[in-house]
Amino acid sequence: MPITKSAKKALRQSVRRGGENSRLKSRVREITKRIRSLATAQKAKEASLLLPQAYKAIDKAAKKNAIPPASASRVKSRLARVTISS
Repeated sequence: MPITKSAKKALRQSVRRGGENSRLKSRVREITKRIRSLATAQKAKEASLLLPQAYKAIDKAAKKNAIPPASASRVKSRLARVTISS
């Protein structure tokens, strides 16, 4: 447990930031999984309609440094490729 005042504050900050990061990451995983399942079910039109929502979630996570920008770009590229190919 933290002893000093600054260590207590740092703990509060890290807990708050970790919670926000996990919410952003889980939103990205959730929508990515939904798009991939639609693509494998040969429902490309529905998957392509979800693509802008996925881009928004991925960009927001990258902007807030929950995921690295290169990872965001890679995930977006792969999602686009999955929706086009199905």
